[in-house]
Amino acid sequence: MPGLDLLLTNLLQPIVLAFLLGTLAGAVRSELELPEAVVKLLAIYLLFSLGLTGGRELARAEIGAVWPLIGITLLMTFGIPSLAYLVTRRIGRMDISNAAAIAAHYGSVSTATFFASMSFATAMGAPAEGYMAAMVALMEFGVIYSLALARIAMGRASGRGVRTAELFMSVIRGRGILLLLGGMLIGTVATDKQWQQISPFYEGLFRGMLMLFLLEMGITASRQIKAFRQVGMFMAGFGMIMPVLHGLAGVSLANLAGLSVGGAFVFGAICASASFIDAPAACRASLPEANPGIYLTASLGVTLPFNLLVGLPTYFQYARWLSA
Repeated sequence: MPGLDLLLTNLLQPIVLAFLLGTLAGAVRSELELPEAVVKLLAIYLLFSLGLTGGRELARAEIGAVWPLIGITLLMTFGIPSLAYLVTRRIGRMDISNAAAIAAHYGSVSTATFFASMSFATAMGAPAEGYMAAMVALMEFGVIYSLALARIAMGRASGRGVRTAELFMSVIRGRGILLLLGGMLIGTVATDKQWQQISPFYEGLFRGMLMLFLLEMGITASRQIKAFRQVGMFMAGFGMIMPVLHGLAGVSLANLAGLSVGGAFVFGAICASASFIDAPAACRASLPEANPGIYLTASLGVTLPFNLLVGLPTYFQYARWLSA
């Protein structure tokens, strides 16, 4: 069965096995734990590497091929958090703060899922376009949009205004945007000779660093699953159903925009993911009344494992079916 073969291929990837090992370590309460400073360093390295390599590929790409992708990325940047906010407010009956926090997490991108999807596409012999990193950076602005939704709704309820500049700067200051955009700028202007001098560090070590990062994410995700009671059945279903809807829509739009099978698949994975690094920091600063036990458990404890284990082969199979 093709679907089963894809699932097994995904599960047997070293990076996914590293995540499962971390999940097992967390479940048995192992002493295995990476220091917080090391985890931050790994995140900085991965984001900066992603920006550098993305900038290199973006500089080589024909501008006519990139504009359609930028258009659908902007569409999903606003569409995903809007849908997430409406579903959690209308169906989940959540308050403004928690609904907006969830929208921010699902409107932003999980870099771990993005890294895993790029590796999976390469393993399947359908590598994605390298400039997909630029789309990851662009979709980070979904956090700003989600927080703006919250402030507008709160402002209407209380009669206070909205300070859009503060919302914008709170996300711009985050490491995700700075490292991705800064890395892309450096990668774009670097010459071939200059890139050869640094590529062994940023390309040769990338997958090893990614395995360590996902090992820690597995440990953290295992701990978040214990907070299942706080999330409830609604958010557990939300954390699995919404990524599939977002992922299939992303693959469909990317296919219409002319991307390759790997590119359409990776874009779908980006749309299906939920942030658990930059979005939590922005929500803690701008929406302190929102409950981390809800939005962090949903994104890290439900959506991340679901995407890594089931979502990626599903989106890839759909991308391959569309291009057939």
